[in-house]
Amino acid sequence: MPTSAVPQDRRDTDGHDGKPIDLAGARLHFVGIGGCGMSGLARIVREAGAACSGTDMAGSDIIDDLRVDGIEVTLSQTAGEVPSHCDMMVISAAIGPDHPQVCEAQRRGIEVLKYSQLLGRLMIGRNGVAVAGTHGKSTTTSLLSHVLIEAGLDPTFIVGATCRQIGGGCRVGGADRPLIAEACEFDRSFHNLHPTHAVILNVEEDHLDVYRNLDEIVESFAVFARSLPSHGTLLIQHELPHRVAISDELPCVVETIGFDPQAQWRVEVVACTDADPAEFDVRATTFEVCLHHRGQRVARWINPMPGEHMAYDAAVAAVMAHRLGASWADVESAISSFQGLDRRMQTVGVRRVGDEDAVEPGDPAVTVIDDYGHHPTEIDATLRALRRHFDPDRLICVFQPHQHSRTRFLMEQFAVSFSVADIVIVPHIYFVRDSEQERHSVRAADLVDRLRKQGVQAMHLYPFGAIVEQLELIVRDGDLLVTMGAGDVWKIARDFLAADG
Repeated sequence: MPTSAVPQDRRDTDGHDGKPIDLAGARLHFVGIGGCGMSGLARIVREAGAACSGTDMAGSDIIDDLRVDGIEVTLSQTAGEVPSHCDMMVISAAIGPDHPQVCEAQRRGIEVLKYSQLLGRLMIGRNGVAVAGTHGKSTTTSLLSHVLIEAGLDPTFIVGATCRQIGGGCRVGGADRPLIAEACEFDRSFHNLHPTHAVILNVEEDHLDVYRNLDEIVESFAVFARSLPSHGTLLIQHELPHRVAISDELPCVVETIGFDPQAQWRVEVVACTDADPAEFDVRATTFEVCLHHRGQRVARWINPMPGEHMAYDAAVAAVMAHRLGASWADVESAISSFQGLDRRMQTVGVRRVGDEDAVEPGDPAVTVIDDYGHHPTEIDATLRALRRHFDPDRLICVFQPHQHSRTRFLMEQFAVSFSVADIVIVPHIYFVRDSEQERHSVRAADLVDRLRKQGVQAMHLYPFGAIVEQLELIVRDGDLLVTMGAGDVWKIARDFLAADG
């Protein structure tokens, strides 16, 4: 869509009249309900007075929890699973137009909305906050939600990950309180949202199965920014090369945040000795973060997660929480107490692999970390932060590439993103969304070849059981083992820890 054709406020252009949606008494059916976002949306809809049901392909803890809470879920994808009375069908981004239940809905004249479309309509009339960016959305959204809860501001939120400290991936708060959600650029789904406040953490090449190039991605973020109303706000990364192209001439208030002294909100990070090191992590360090606004320090805290990228995410959450009514004292206390979220630099266990009889007090063991990182920038930032934080003898990374198209498009960036790792093990590429033709266009072995050319010790192994067996042979006490990727690579960390004893 050309820039000139996009209105500054799209609230009356996407198939509704711009009024808040009334779901009281409606019956909604969710296809792909097992995801964090979809399950959270179902809970919000039910709280709004609707009856909900859903289907998915396989069971999970999320589906078990939905059933416990009284939401009917079946593990079948047939047309017959669509309820006889159904007012609306909601589908995840992974559901195509040829899905049997979508075809059945169309045959019966049932309205079909994507996840982002219904979420956007729920934002109308509320103080909606959308967190966008190539990286860091789940962490920032979780941190923001945690601060608002601790400050007594009773938010509603949906997070695309599990954060146990804030109740999982969803919470239903007061009807007149903020609605916080991630804003994903895949399939341009964030164009369906109607936030009052927005964050753009960063913008990089990704989802090149949807976008032709970085210019299209930048324009897509610009369209998202232009959806903000004149009484809204945008907080955007100061160092972003495309910041002006995205935020120029917006009717809302625009402020920048970053490490640059010229940023309106400046983040300062100082490394310090960990005052309470975890067992076996005697070499760990933490970071003090200071937040400055127009030259004046307004807040400081000990960041709970290592790395400048995590300090940046926390600072963004701090600014937005204060904007929504949290005091700086509440912000400092809440961020310092944050316990992290699943699969984001998550310490999943510690194991000794050496001779127990020879162990002395304080001797290091193997620390096992699991992380969702699947983009080259995420990988590089995460591995550097972990190496600096833990200072291991060796850093061993098991990386599962996510999508063949992403691996192919970003191959050279992937090849340099593991430079701080000592050993990299690569299983098969996790197959999702791509065509069969794309599936055969690139292999995990291609990435291993590139890594070897960069001087990284790398190997391709499959299945997961073979990787665990290899880890048993090569891992030593004092090593840091990191499983990384957006697929099911976390099972390797679990199985390696389970092999103890």
